[in-house]
Amino acid sequence: MDFAQQLKAEIDIVRVISDYVRLRRFGNRYSGLCPFHNEKTPSFSVYADHQFYKCYGCDAKGDVFNFVMAHEGLTFWETLKKLADQHGIALPKQSQAGDEKTKLRAALYEMHEIAAEHFRANLAGPNGASVRAYLKDRAVTQESMQQFQIGLADGSGRTLLRILEQRGFKNDQLLASGLLGRREEDGSLYDRFRNRIIFPIHSESGKIIAFGGRALDPEDKAKYLNSPETEIYKKSHVLYNLHRAKPAAMKLDRIVLVEGYMDVIGATQAGVVETVATCGTALTTEQIRAMKRHSQRLHLNFDPDAAGAKAAERSIKLLLDENMRIRVVDLEGGLDPDEYCKKHGAEMYREKVAGAKDYFLWLADRARIRFNLREPQGVADALNFLLPPIFALNDKLDRLVVANQIANYLGVESSPAVREFRKRASDRVDGPNAAPKSERLKDTDRYLLALLLSNHEARPSLIEGLRGITAVRQAATAPIYDMLITMHDAGEAVSFNSLHERLAPADQERLASIVLDTDASRLTLEDGLACIEAVRREEHESIRRELKARIKLAEREGRMSDALQLMSQLTANT
Repeated sequence: MDFAQQLKAEIDIVRVISDYVRLRRFGNRYSGLCPFHNEKTPSFSVYADHQFYKCYGCDAKGDVFNFVMAHEGLTFWETLKKLADQHGIALPKQSQAGDEKTKLRAALYEMHEIAAEHFRANLAGPNGASVRAYLKDRAVTQESMQQFQIGLADGSGRTLLRILEQRGFKNDQLLASGLLGRREEDGSLYDRFRNRIIFPIHSESGKIIAFGGRALDPEDKAKYLNSPETEIYKKSHVLYNLHRAKPAAMKLDRIVLVEGYMDVIGATQAGVVETVATCGTALTTEQIRAMKRHSQRLHLNFDPDAAGAKAAERSIKLLLDENMRIRVVDLEGGLDPDEYCKKHGAEMYREKVAGAKDYFLWLADRARIRFNLREPQGVADALNFLLPPIFALNDKLDRLVVANQIANYLGVESSPAVREFRKRASDRVDGPNAAPKSERLKDTDRYLLALLLSNHEARPSLIEGLRGITAVRQAATAPIYDMLITMHDAGEAVSFNSLHERLAPADQERLASIVLDTDASRLTLEDGLACIEAVRREEHESIRRELKARIKLAEREGRMSDALQLMSQLTANT
């Protein structure tokens, strides 16, 4: 018997796959939602007696090696080593060789372990005293520093490079790791992470595959810097802390999604250990499916500012497409999860998460504030406002159930508009308020992004002009702006290809349409500054409209002190 067959005979396929998929026993098989395609009803089966899995929906099938290779993108040799290590079985010496791709990936994993140990030693050493004090001030405990393997990158720019060179890694491996950069002027290498707090990013199986670094210098243009994509790190597939969160997520049948590393740490310290975050990207289908393998119940806790609200709105459609059951954690006071835990304590945060409101009821509350439900037109406007997100549900019965739930929740069941609301929701009738189609980009967006991409001389002035404009962060093109500015701040070369490869598929399409449809050669810096001024004016008018609406609502509800306060804000924004 060769080693692969021996290994397969000694491990339990059900136990291995259970680390990735919620399985339930039915007679002589185990069943769950297929991790390889989107489905609502489980069609994925694992047969313990035959050490075999099969999906009756997409026809994915094979043994434990096939599963791990397909799920994690590993080579056969990497899969053997992973399973052998997990089960305490020694690999034969001849199996260490593998192919060139396996050797490179092994080198990258090793370099990341070395780098993580180096960063941790920096934080624990004398030079890390001020950073430890800073983290303590941010309420990060010593236990969390160790649990999350937080580290410190010094400011020299060559320390890690020297360590890796001394370990015998070659130049092509060093560059492939994403840990180092190359200077254009002389081709020399330097540490990518300098003078930053370091947060290791792990694969779902727990291997360090990348890093996120938070700047220590307030003057540093890039507050956060993440590893670039490598052979072992595909950021659109990775969620921060998933490897730690997944046991609790499967046990509680719930995942909490936040925006940042510190939010994950704060929530975990508060006892909400099923918390994960995206790694500096807009939420992707691959990340949603990674969560879905452990639970379909998602509690969304993005930052309450305008950018966080917009990020949540962009994510909802993808989440509903994947049949996720969404609840929204609403934190008062404009606080993010980390800030809320520090101000109100762990118990209050746990209560907020446990009491998170169903997404559609949360949306109905927003409609209640925005529209006057005492008037027929207000009811009609509210129901039209709520139709597009209902259209995002793929199942007709789900749409009808949600429509009835919303009508009951708002107390408008007897309204004449409700019958039409239920019919349109059930049939998903196209119309002026149907599911939103891909929106046409504004000229200001097209011109600005075309200029930012093509005119490197105008770029610094335009980026400075864009900073602080909330409307830019709320546009459909926000992920493109965010990534472009991040690359610029990090001193990276900005081009169509370098920007395109870092975006989610939908944003890649938007970027391509901008480049194809806009003649940037005819645009000047003055054109770009004029666009920025137009965006500012539009934002100013939007704020005034919102204040006027809130004043009317306060007056209708008899909250005159609130109305007077809002009127003073309106005057200040004149």
